[in-house]
Amino acid sequence: MIPARFKIDEDLPAEIGRLLHNAGHDASSIVEQRMVGWTDDRVWAAVVAEGRSRITADVGFADARRVAVSPAVGIVLLRAVKESRREYVRMMADVLASFPLDQVPGCVVTVTPEQIRVHDTRHDR
Repeated sequence: MIPARFKIDEDLPAEIGRLLHNAGHDASSIVEQRMVGWTDDRVWAAVVAEGRSRITADVGFADARRVAVSPAVGIVLLRAVKESRREYVRMMADVLASFPLDQVPGCVVTVTPEQIRVHDTRHDR
């Protein structure tokens, strides 16, 4: 496994960071870094500057144009049917068990309870 770097959105539970750390990945959160309340553009600039991919439930970040500008980072979008901390943690655990997270950069990875869809933005050019 190749470790990957992530920034976890403020609306997601801290358990996601622990899951990532336990799996050998480097994860920081918007809450830990005192970025709560920042605009999406400002957070995205920080994500790119840090070379991290963003884990979010914010569907506004499913816009592939945001990652197309930097193929070194990507987005994992968690789309729960019924939003709950438990569901987000379960979904992230499923991703860790079945998807190589080192493949997130340059992609929008949409995770639902039924599937994981990958949109590779590097092929959009």
